[in-house]
Amino acid sequence: MAPTVLLVEDELAVREALRFHLEHAGFTVRATASALEAWDWLAGVDAVVLDWMLPDQPGLKWLKRLRESDFASIPVLMLTARASEVDRVEGLDSGADDYLTKPFSSPELVARVRALLRRSKPQQTTLKHGSLEVRAGDAQAFLDGVKLELTRREFDLLGFLAANVGRVFSRQELLDKVWGLDFDGTERTVDQHITQLRQRLNETLDQPKFLETVRGKGYRMRVQA
Repeated sequence: MAPTVLLVEDELAVREALRFHLEHAGFTVRATASALEAWDWLAGVDAVVLDWMLPDQPGLKWLKRLRESDFASIPVLMLTARASEVDRVEGLDSGADDYLTKPFSSPELVARVRALLRRSKPQQTTLKHGSLEVRAGDAQAFLDGVKLELTRREFDLLGFLAANVGRVFSRQELLDKVWGLDFDGTERTVDQHITQLRQRLNETLDQPKFLETVRGKGYRMRVQA
């Protein structure tokens, strides 16, 4: 069965062009200009292509609602004319899995959607490190049995480090492995997410229990005794 993509884009010409190329690539497409209508079309959707600026509701607001709903695991590619690093970080921190700046080519969008679907394919893997449990299958993590409230990117970073216990990764390596080779943000993005994860894990830079900074090299998940 062909994957179903929900396309939320208010510009008619752009929407129809993207629908054409996605369908030509083998996807089933549900297309709308309305954020509110899109909400009613989520059942059975495999990925969402979401415009930042929509007439009835900002794309970021819609995305935040999605991440708090029963459809939180659906991967989202955000489309926007905003090209600054601040805007990219805001979009990713709000729950976007990828970010495409206008103007872009239709083949690139199709490739990004395919990559989203590959990365979001469930893996039945549970990683345990002391009191920390990371469940790759449903993108959830628990500390002392209590579910951690993580953004999708925070979970991806935590899961990657948890799957490579003891190995040190530079900031650039983490950007490439977790954010993707086409992400053009800076290494500060990694530092910011590590800081956020430490807050979730109730640890500090000076007293790391799980996430350790290796001076001059990067970060690693500590081996639990």
